[in-house]
Amino acid sequence: MSPFINRNINKSRQNGFTLIEIMISMALGLVIAGAVIQIMVSNSVTEKLNRALASTQESGRFIINRLRSEMLMVGLYDQMDPKLNLDVDVVKENNFVRNHPVILPNQFAVRTDLGSKQGASGSNDTLVVSLQSKMDCRGYALGYENEETFYVVNEYFVADNKLKCRGFDGRYLRGEKAAEGHNSHKSITILDDVVNFQVTYGVTDLASTFGSAIPTRFIAADDIQNALDNGKTIVALRIALVVKADSDITVDKKPFFRLLNEDTYEPSDNGLYKLFETTITLRNMKNFVRSNA
Repeated sequence: MSPFINRNINKSRQNGFTLIEIMISMALGLVIAGAVIQIMVSNSVTEKLNRALASTQESGRFIINRLRSEMLMVGLYDQMDPKLNLDVDVVKENNFVRNHPVILPNQFAVRTDLGSKQGASGSNDTLVVSLQSKMDCRGYALGYENEETFYVVNEYFVADNKLKCRGFDGRYLRGEKAAEGHNSHKSITILDDVVNFQVTYGVTDLASTFGSAIPTRFIAADDIQNALDNGKTIVALRIALVVKADSDITVDKKPFFRLLNEDTYEPSDNGLYKLFETTITLRNMKNFVRSNA
C-alpha cells in the first residue's frame, strides 16, 4: 500500500466525539457530581449530629456525677471530726442537721424563704440540702480557715436555662453568727442548657422496712412536711433533668419526656434534647436511721 493511502487512513481514525457523546458524558458527570455532593452533605450533617449527641451526653454525665458526689454527703455530721469548728454548740447543731437533711422553707431564722420547693405546673424544682463540709457547693470556705469543717447549706435551682448553686453557712442561717468570707450568696452556673430540673424524695420508716431503711416511696417537696410529721425520714433522692444540645441541630418530631412524678414535658422547639435521671441513697441518713432503730 502506498504512503499516501496510509496517511488518509490514519486521519480517518482521529475523528473526535460527537455532540451526542459529549452531552451524554456531561449528563453522567453531573449525576456523579450530585451524588458526591449529597454524600458530603449527608456526612457533614451526620458528623454534626454525632458531635451534638456526644456533647450532650458528656454534659449529662458530668452533672449526674457531680450531683451524685455532693448528694451522697447530705446529712453528714461528725461531732468527733478534729477539724470541726467548735464556735457553736455542736451537739445541737448535730441534732438539727440529722433531722433536717433536706431544708424546707421557714426552717431558718435568716432567709426564711430558703428551702426545697416543688415547681408549679411542672416548672423547675428547687433543692436545698444540709451537710458538714469544709466548703460550700461553689468551693468557698465562707471565712473558715485551715480546712475547718462547718455546717453547710447548698441550694440548687434553674434560672435562664442554667443549673445553678449557691452555698450558705448554716450557722449564719440559724442566726448564730454573722456572714463572712464569700457570703454575698451569689450563685454560680454548674451546667448550661438545662431546660427542666425535677427532684423527688425517698422516705422510709423502720416499721415498714424492718430496719433496712430503704425508701418505701418517693414524694414531692410539697409532701415532705406531712411525711416527717408522720414519722418518716428522707433517705434517698431522685433527680431528673433535661439538657438541650448546644447546637442548631433539629429533629423531625418534637421530643417529649416524663420526668419522675411530673406530667409529660414537651420542649418549645424541635431541638435535640436528652433526659438524665439518677437515684441517690443518702447513706448518712440511712445509717442514722438504723442507729436509732
